Amino acid sequence: MINLKSKKEIAVMAEAGRILAEIMKQLKEAVKPGITTQELDRLAEGLILEAGAGCSFKGYLNFPACLCASINEEICHNAPSSRQLKEGDIISLDLGLRYPDSEISANNKKNKSFCLDMAITAPVGEVSFNVHRLIRITKKALKLAIKKVRIGNTIGDIGNAIQRYVESQGFNVIRELCGHGIGRKPHEAPDILNFGKRHQGEKLKEGMVFCLEPMVSVGDWRIKESKDGHGFETKDGSLSCFFEHTVAVTETGCQVLTK
Repeated sequence: MINLKSKKEIAVMAEAGRILAEIMKQLKEAVKPGITTQELDRLAEGLILEAGAGCSFKGYLNFPACLCASINEEICHNAPSSRQLKEGDIISLDLGLRYPDSEISANNKKNKSFCLDMAITAPVGEVSFNVHRLIRITKKALKLAIKKVRIGNTIGDIGNAIQRYVESQGFNVIRELCGHGIGRKPHEAPDILNFGKRHQGEKLKEGMVFCLEPMVSVGDWRIKESKDGHGFETKDGSLSCFFEHTVAVTETGCQVLTK
């Protein structure tokens, strides 16, 4: 079942999304050779708590941290560690925020909240032309996906736009991971695949809120679990890249909530 959000609920999520985007901006500025992913995680959690919000990833499906930090061939959901970033690396930062709204339940004890999700991939120091190209193409794939978010289009239209562009540039989309609905829970229906056929799948309706997250590999699209038991990486060890926004379907088109 897809939970549609009211205009009031989307307004609260947009407020939370602006906070998350500002936190992500500060995390990106902190990315440099020598910093560890644990240090980035501590920074992320501190900024979230300072904003009066909570970490939606920490403890979810036993994930041990606030920030997902995935380096080079790692795609997503990798746990922070003592690993230091090196010159020429790329790192995907995926962060979830749980934000309380003003509505309080009837028993006056339980605050309701909304989840927001955002991810970027950042270069570490000086990187090669091909790495810059991978980042640019993945970011553009997300922009093309956003353009397909409007009432009457389908989930297949979104996936098709991502897949056609990425493959036209000689790269591959990760097929075994996908975007998802979001709201009171970090993951809700529907799944938003990064590939597909036009006019197929669920039709988009006003009030849908979901995460678009194109994941792109320089090599093959097949994946394997990372050694940490939480994340995923490319099976052939090729570089990967990942961008994500939380978006809402509105009467006028698409509203990007995490900006």
